[in-house]
Amino acid sequence: MMKRMIFLPLLFALFLVGCGEQHQDLRRWMEQQGVDARGKIDPIPEFPEYQPFVYNAYDIQDPFFPRKITVDVEEGGPDKTRPPEPLEAFPLESLTMVGTLSQKQNIFGLVRTGQGEIYQVRIGNYMGQNYGKIVSITETEIILNELVQDGAGDWTDRTNSLLLTESGK
Repeated sequence: MMKRMIFLPLLFALFLVGCGEQHQDLRRWMEQQGVDARGKIDPIPEFPEYQPFVYNAYDIQDPFFPRKITVDVEEGGPDKTRPPEPLEAFPLESLTMVGTLSQKQNIFGLVRTGQGEIYQVRIGNYMGQNYGKIVSITETEIILNELVQDGAGDWTDRTNSLLLTESGK
C-alpha cells in the first residue's frame, strides 16, 4: 500500500507535465497577435474658448408681447375729443326704437332706453357703446355704423340696426 501511495503522486505529476506542452502553439499565436494589437488613443480635441452671451432685455423684443407694429396715432379709431352723447352710455341691446317723427324733409327717430326714458335722435347722432353713428333713419329702423376694435387692436366698421318694436311687446 505504501508503494501505491508513492506511485500515485508520481503518476499525477507526470500527467501535469504532459498537459503543459499541449497548447504551446495557441499561446505563441496569442502572444504574436497581442504585439500588434496595442490601442492608440487620439489626443483630446481643442475647443475654442467659450464666449458668454450677454442678455440685455432692453435691446430685444419681449417674447410675450404681441408682435405687431404699434402706431402712436390710432388710425381709423373713434374721435376721443368729441363729447359723448347721452345714448352712448347704454349698450345697443338695451335700446329700442319706438317710432319716428317727421318735420318737413327731416326724419327723427324715437329711442327708448332700458330705464324707460325716450330720446329723439337724428342722422349724425351717436348711440350705443361701440361709437355707433346713425347713418340712416327709416319708418321701421335706425341704421348705425359702429367702430369696434378687433383682437389685434385694429379698428373696423360694423353696420348694426335698431328695428321698430310694437308698443304692445
